[in-house]
Amino acid sequence: MNVRRNVTPWASAALVLTALLTTSCAGEEPSAGRSEAKPPSATPHGYVEGAKEAAEQQARLLLNDPDSGNTRVLDLVTGEVHRTAEVKDAVRLGMDGRFGYLQAPDATHVLDSGAWMVDHGDHVHYYSAPTRDVGEIPAGSQAQIRSDVAVTAVTGEDGRTVLYDRGKLEKGQIATPRTLHGTYTGVVVPYEEHLLAFANKGDTTELVVLDRKGERVASPDVTCEAPRGDAVTRRGVILGCADGALLVRAQGGAFTAEKIPYGKHVPAQDRATAFRQRPGSDTLTAPAGDDAVWVLDVTERTWKWVETGPVVAVNTAGEGSPLLVLETDGSVHGYDTTTGKQTARTKPLLTAGKRGESDGNAPVIEVDRSRAYVNDPEGKQVFEIDYNDGLRIARSFDLDVKPVLMVEAGR
Repeated sequence: MNVRRNVTPWASAALVLTALLTTSCAGEEPSAGRSEAKPPSATPHGYVEGAKEAAEQQARLLLNDPDSGNTRVLDLVTGEVHRTAEVKDAVRLGMDGRFGYLQAPDATHVLDSGAWMVDHGDHVHYYSAPTRDVGEIPAGSQAQIRSDVAVTAVTGEDGRTVLYDRGKLEKGQIATPRTLHGTYTGVVVPYEEHLLAFANKGDTTELVVLDRKGERVASPDVTCEAPRGDAVTRRGVILGCADGALLVRAQGGAFTAEKIPYGKHVPAQDRATAFRQRPGSDTLTAPAGDDAVWVLDVTERTWKWVETGPVVAVNTAGEGSPLLVLETDGSVHGYDTTTGKQTARTKPLLTAGKRGESDGNAPVIEVDRSRAYVNDPEGKQVFEIDYNDGLRIARSFDLDVKPVLMVEAGR
C-alpha cells in the first residue's frame, strides 16, 4: 500500500495530550475506603491487560470488498495495513467504537479492530492492541446490532433480540447469548444500563425501557410512528419517527422522552431515517430525499433542511464544523450549517461508475475530531480530508482491495 501525504496529522498535540492525561489521571482522589497504611495498587490507572495506552487517538479503518471477501484494517497512525479473515457477500459493516460487525446474509462476522477509547468524562484513554477475528454470530444482513460497554444487542427481522456479553468479545470469545422475551419493532438500543425498544401498541409503537434481563421497568408514555434511525449523543439517544425524532434521556434514575418535531409535514421519502455523526456529537445528519440534507441540532432541539446537489453520503463533526456532502459529481462539498451556503469543494475524488450504488454499498464519509475519510472502491483508495482547512486532501491511501464497505474504529 502506498500512502501519499500532504501533512502528518497525527504528530501534533501528542506531547500536550500526554501531559493532560498524566495530570488528569494522577490527580484523582484515592478511594474513600482505603486505609492510609495500605499501599496503593500497583496497577496503573487505566491499565488494560494486553493493550497499549497512547496519548492520541488510535484510529483505524475497517475495509471490506464483499465480492472477493478481502478484509483489511488500515492503521491511520502508522499507515500499515493488516489482513484479516475473508468475509464474502457482506451487505453491512457496523461499528461500535471497537468491534466491526460484517453482516452477510447467513451470519455476522465479528472483528476486533484493536483500537478503542474510554471516556472518563474529564479525560480520555486511548488504547491499541492487535487486530483479531473473534468469530461469527447467527445474525443475518438485516439484523440490527447496537452496543454499549457491557452488551451487544442483536435484533432480528422477526423482532426477537439477543444480548451478547461484550466483555467476552473483548477477550476474543463469543458467549452464549441471552434471549429477551417478546418481540420489538426496529432497533433495540443499550443505554444507561438499560435497553430502549419499541413495542407494538395498536396501530403504532410505544417506547419502552427494559432492564438487562428484558423486563419492562419504565414506559415514558410516548409513541413513535414508523421508527427508523437512531444515534447516541452526549445528551441522550435520538430515535427517528415519521414526524421527527425522540430524545430519550436518563435523569435521576428516571427516563424521559422529548419530541423534536420537523415542524411541518415531511413526505416519507424525505424523512431522516439513517443518522450520521461524529461519535458522541450532538449534531446529526441524514439525507433528506435525493438533493438535500437534514441537520439535527440536539442541543437546540432544531431541524435544519439544507439544499445540496444529489447526495451520496453526508456527515459532520458538529460544533461549528462544515456539513460534508459527497455528491454524485464525485466531490465532497462543504456547507455552512447556519446559512446553508456552500463554502468549499474538493476535486472529484471518486472513480467514475460507482458514485451511487443501488445495492446500498455506496461510499461513506467517516468523521473524527480532526479528519474525514472517504472511500473510493473502484479506485482502490481512501482519502483523508482536513475539513477545517478548506477540505484539503491531507493524505490518500492506495490499497490492494476495493474498500466497498468502510467504518472507523478507535473513536
